[in-house]
Amino acid sequence: MSNLKLYASAMRLNLRSARVRVEMDFYQGGSVLKGTVVSGCSEVRSFFEVEADGPEDRLRLLIRNAKRGCFAENMVQIAVPMKSSIHLNGELIEVSLED
Repeated sequence: MSNLKLYASAMRLNLRSARVRVEMDFYQGGSVLKGTVVSGCSEVRSFFEVEADGPEDRLRLLIRNAKRGCFAENMVQIAVPMKSSIHLNGELIEVSLED
C-alpha cells in the first residue's frame, strides 16, 4: 500500500482511498517429539480496492507499478534463498532440516 501512495504521487495521480486484504492457506503437521514438523503455505491471495482519479490506463499502470515494486509480494511469488546462522549457548551450530 505504501508503494501505491508513493507511486501515485510520483505519477501525479489522485489516490482517494486504497485497501488490501490478504488471505493465506497454510498448514502445519508432523510431530514435535518425533522431529517431523512440517509447515508451509499453499496459496496467498490479495484483494485490492482502489479509488482514484485519472485516466484508466494511467491508474492501471500505477497499480502494476505498485505490485511490481512490492517486496513482500515478490518474495512470495519468487523463491528467495534463506540463509540462517544459529547460535546455541553462544556457539555457532549447524542444524539439518533434512530427514
